[in-house]
Amino acid sequence: MKDLEGIFVLSLEQAVAAPYASGRLADAGARVVKIERPEGDFARGYDRYVQGNSAYFVWLNRGKESIRLDMKEEADKALFARMLAKADVFIQNLAPGALARLGFPVEELREKYPRLIVCSISGYGEEGPYRDQKAYDLLVQAESGLVSVNGTPEGPARVGVSVCDIAAGMSAHQAILQALYARERTGEGRAIAVSLYHAMADWMNVPYLQYAYGGHVPQRVGLKHPTIAPYGAYPCADGKELLISIQNEREWVRLCREVLERPELPEDPRFSDNSARVANRTDLDGIVADCFARRGREENIERLKAAAIAYSRLTDLEDLTQHPQNRYVTVETPEGPVRLLAPAAKVVGEKEEFGPVPALGEQDETLRKEFREK
Repeated sequence: MKDLEGIFVLSLEQAVAAPYASGRLADAGARVVKIERPEGDFARGYDRYVQGNSAYFVWLNRGKESIRLDMKEEADKALFARMLAKADVFIQNLAPGALARLGFPVEELREKYPRLIVCSISGYGEEGPYRDQKAYDLLVQAESGLVSVNGTPEGPARVGVSVCDIAAGMSAHQAILQALYARERTGEGRAIAVSLYHAMADWMNVPYLQYAYGGHVPQRVGLKHPTIAPYGAYPCADGKELLISIQNEREWVRLCREVLERPELPEDPRFSDNSARVANRTDLDGIVADCFARRGREENIERLKAAAIAYSRLTDLEDLTQHPQNRYVTVETPEGPVRLLAPAAKVVGEKEEFGPVPALGEQDETLRKEFREK
């Protein structure tokens, strides 16, 4: 028996954030019914790279049932209401106020179904001056300040995955699990509000605190750490790059002695502690780069391993597809099986099994029959 077997999740969802949350509940065994508009979740059309399917959709929608509803039609709204009456969890990421305009305000749902857990995901929250501002991932990356600390000295850059959507989906998943646990003790559901902006603002607390209390503006430094040195990427003799990270003075001494072969550097006032090294990063990086450029990447790695210094290769997507640490899961799609990188959390000793990705409206007939008016 899976952990959430017997939990019924109804999700009026599209795009990334809400499907991420409901998808993780499906992975844990919950029954998840995905309500799509008649033309389907627009994330189905983000790309066609996975055997004709969207990469985002395949990743986020395994193990769900799909039903198409036209919420402008009274018969479909009535069907939706009958499904809600049976649900343990209801997730929705319509625009703020849209659910109420359809005739299902959250306050009334909570009153009518006291055990129901309602999770509403929006761009900027249910209140405040930006409540009605449209929000997509890159827009929120910019609005939250994330892009201002990401990139290079020449300019800011987008994080290469939909990090605000994913952060909101993770936050919603955590809050729903917490609510399910609380309901076991109290018998009461709750209303949860999650926004992309607030999820990313939470993740921005370190630069926020550094600036708000210390007046420090983190600099965009590309593949370097803004407040630790040496910590960044260095090219090797074979043209491949290697990242290293020094976290304390013991590691700095070992790096100088065993890798750089410059045991005198820790005594140099420019490099005597981390603050001095950051202030003199240009000189420091030149010394480290000169050393690494004399050897190939694997030879540098052997020296770093011997000195117990943290490192990583600069992996591209081709490297990622062959990475020896990868774990994989296989899911069925309408066009055949697809192998995905596995979720981060694994229950030790248990086999990972995941449900199929539904075709658009695949369960229309069966769900309409199951929830027909008696």
